[in-house]
Amino acid sequence: MHARALACVLVFVLACTPVLGWPAAAHADVRKADTVYGETVDARGLAVAQCPNIDAERAIVVDADGTVYFERNADEAANIASVTKIMTAAVTLDAVDAGLVSLDTKVTVSADAAEVGESSAGLQEGDVMTLETALKALLVPSGNDGAIALAETVGAALQTSGQASGNSAADAFVAQMNATAAKIGCTNTVYENPHGLDFDQYAGNLHSTAADQAKVVAYAMRNQTFRSIVGGGSTTITVTRSGAAADVFLETTDGFFDINDNAIGVKTGYTEKAGACFAGAVNKDGEELYAIVLDSSSESQRFFDADELCEWVFDHKQTYQLAHSDQSAQMNGASVPLVAQVAHADWIDRTIPATFADPAAAVEVFDLNGNVSQSVTFDNVSGDVHAGDKVGTVTFKQRNQVVATQDLVACKDVPAPSVFESIGIAFDRFMRGFSGADTVATSQLLNTTPLIVDKTSAV
Repeated sequence: MHARALACVLVFVLACTPVLGWPAAAHADVRKADTVYGETVDARGLAVAQCPNIDAERAIVVDADGTVYFERNADEAANIASVTKIMTAAVTLDAVDAGLVSLDTKVTVSADAAEVGESSAGLQEGDVMTLETALKALLVPSGNDGAIALAETVGAALQTSGQASGNSAADAFVAQMNATAAKIGCTNTVYENPHGLDFDQYAGNLHSTAADQAKVVAYAMRNQTFRSIVGGGSTTITVTRSGAAADVFLETTDGFFDINDNAIGVKTGYTEKAGACFAGAVNKDGEELYAIVLDSSSESQRFFDADELCEWVFDHKQTYQLAHSDQSAQMNGASVPLVAQVAHADWIDRTIPATFADPAAAVEVFDLNGNVSQSVTFDNVSGDVHAGDKVGTVTFKQRNQVVATQDLVACKDVPAPSVFESIGIAFDRFMRGFSGADTVATSQLLNTTPLIVDKTSAV
């Protein structure tokens, strides 16, 4: 069964069979204040069927380039629980890239790390492992013990190098987490520990937003080591314990893999203050999306919310052909769409048949963002023109944003007038000056831009 179909079945099960011990599914909804591609649902006049139906109080879905497709309270500050660990991993891997530590650097589990409690990788005081292994202990089972072990090891290297400072190595590490957040454009994020716990001795001002965490995910996913760990599922690591090798099984907390065939990570989180959180990533045919959901109603619902956001984006993507003309022309022995007739300035009544530099060019558009429009700039063409010569430019926009440009090129050779023809044309133009008749042909754009019909508009 396809993952999306399976997800729908599971949602039905969650809603209808509480006797099995599953949490009841929340009532996901669509809100007028939800934002689709920069405008509210209300402002766009969208129907419920056209919008993602999610439960989370705060959410965002973006692509790898930072294009925002959907937001719900995405700039509202909130606790993010173990989603914090994405930045913990990012700071660690930045230190690797800077040469301060390596993936083979030895990490020793301190008493503080072993005793932190809550979500754990099962590490014991005195365990020794490579830094890469510690990253797995951090990310796969969401190990708070792995978070402190890494913060202490990498924080010490940051202190020694002078890159970060603090009263302890862990403090220096947290300072670097906040410095990195600022560097990548986070505007409302404060880290106070490397694991995300937010109660008892860890209570404080730690917080972030869905929008900021989308930036953190995009930053971390640039690192191949990070990608391989969060995309690898459950695994077994080997540590040195009491002088001997010991295997430790790490069970992933990421249930996103079970409902989305294109899932590639990233990180779960949960505390009573934060609720159920998830930063998810998918890659479908090379297109990558990051969905952040904060304070969903249950630990299972957060995965369905992320799946809904990503699949909604893919469902509303369509390939839009740029050349649309009911006329054709021959160019170098092939039939091409005739998209324009461009005036030749040396002639009175002669135009140059033109097509696009790439007659088959297409652009991927988001259908809910509206129809595509076009504008043309014709070149002032004179002299001998050869097939393939540029004779103008067509610009395509969607909601005033440029989505594509195409050069107009000549479909065939059009020679300049001969000397004798030029004399005749000059006399003809002189005479036309008295009558007000045209002295050069009119350029004409023949290309059209068909309307975009979104795939889930209400009937």
